[in-house]
Amino acid sequence: MMTALFAALCGLCVALLLWAENRDHRALKWAAKPAASLFFVLTAVSAGAFDSAYGLWVLAALILCMAGDILLIPAGEKTFLAGMGAFGAGHAAYIGAFLSGAAAPGVLFFAGAAGMTVFALLSIRWLWPHLGAFRGPVAAYTAIIAVMVAASFLAQPPLQTAPAALVIIGAAGFAVSDLAVARDQFVSAGFFNRLWGLPLYYSAQLLLASSV
Repeated sequence: MMTALFAALCGLCVALLLWAENRDHRALKWAAKPAASLFFVLTAVSAGAFDSAYGLWVLAALILCMAGDILLIPAGEKTFLAGMGAFGAGHAAYIGAFLSGAAAPGVLFFAGAAGMTVFALLSIRWLWPHLGAFRGPVAAYTAIIAVMVAASFLAQPPLQTAPAALVIIGAAGFAVSDLAVARDQFVSAGFFNRLWGLPLYYSAQLLLASSV
């Protein structure tokens, strides 16, 4: 019951965040975004994150991503870079979760890894002319998120066996939502990026939070 309530409250905060982004309401952004992120953390806690090593890794990942969400609120290169670092650490924690008690690699894993390699290369090719001094950090970030999604094909959450569709969809959704952030930061800023990127991002985090 509490898990569903926290997920619903996260969705409500995302709706408020989108309204704030559209109206450029700074105070509401600072209220709605951390609240939305806090609710995906609470979703994991209420779902039993403390009951397994997998759950603890996921909880750590969600907390790091919440820090990244807050760091991305201000408009500035230093805070954006710090946010990337927090999200990179979050992806590393997700990798830890997915590899804890992981299944042996199979055809699905190798297909997923190949797909994410292509995804990463195409993403870098698209962004590269726009990155400037961010080329190194973005390349490193793209690599770690590709590894994270590939690792999701090995995940064995508590009481589930690999492949866990909830985890794979959540990890892939997270990766795709990052394209909206990258487009907004480096290619073409605008509300459209947030309109699809934010709901996808928070939905992906809720799926991962619920997998514990």
